[in-house]
Amino acid sequence: MMHTTPQNPPLAAALITMASVFIAATTLLAKALGTDTLGTPLHPLQISHGRFLFAFMVISSAVVLLRFRLQGPQWRLHLGRTSCGWLGITLMFAAVAHIPLADATAIAFLNPVFAMLLAIPLLGERVGRWRWGAAGLALLGAMTLLRPSGDSFQPTALLALSAAAVIGLELIFIKKLAGRERPLQVLWFNNALGMVIATVAVLPVWQAPTPMQWGALAALGTLMACAQACFINGMARADASFAAPFSYATLIFASLYDYLGFGVIPDAVTLAGAGAILTGAAVLAWREGRQKPRLPEGTPQAPAFRP
Repeated sequence: MMHTTPQNPPLAAALITMASVFIAATTLLAKALGTDTLGTPLHPLQISHGRFLFAFMVISSAVVLLRFRLQGPQWRLHLGRTSCGWLGITLMFAAVAHIPLADATAIAFLNPVFAMLLAIPLLGERVGRWRWGAAGLALLGAMTLLRPSGDSFQPTALLALSAAAVIGLELIFIKKLAGRERPLQVLWFNNALGMVIATVAVLPVWQAPTPMQWGALAALGTLMACAQACFINGMARADASFAAPFSYATLIFASLYDYLGFGVIPDAVTLAGAGAILTGAAVLAWREGRQKPRLPEGTPQAPAFRP
């Protein structure tokens, strides 16, 4: 069954921008949890477990309060999507503990580039010169952020690059899932399966969090659930080519939070690399919006950033 949502571009822009505020905040919390800011650093697997655990609790509460009925899930698509999402977010949380939030966030915007590349063999899509050019520009930006020279090289930035690649694969599952189920159902199964996977994975590295760390984990999961809800509902209310650029505000908020929380100021290399990536991602979103019919309610056609 397909679902449609009334179009409302101003509301879409507001929702995507709000999602950006929440997403950037989750990376800040992940960085605090992965360093000694709130106590003994937590393993990235434990941080991602907290993200899925508390997000699941929030979304389950919404399901109960709204008396929402879960119907006929696409199990294979949900499992594939969630497995990639869990791995991607874990790698991202590992990266932000070691590199500036602006760098990690900018590299994460490569996920539509990887999705485009993977769509060629997996979905049989054809890629034109514009999209190849945009992908090349974005990848050049990523290489800039890796700082591949002498002492400036950031090996841990490869974790963020790997996260973008895995999330790119997740977008393939999202494309197949889009429109088949209602957004709240998609969110519930995503976080339910993610919690199960994360719980099994965290057992070997579990350590008792401090009270402040518990609070940060709860906030991280809650903010992620809110970000997912805003993002999906925002993308359902406008064309991807219009809505996607508003997600680039994530980079602005991540830089602001990193400065306020850790005193990190983006340098010229970060600005150059991030600019190249965002330009490439914007062109990809624009071309995707022009070349493909609009998908029904659920998920974007070519999201620039996925929470």
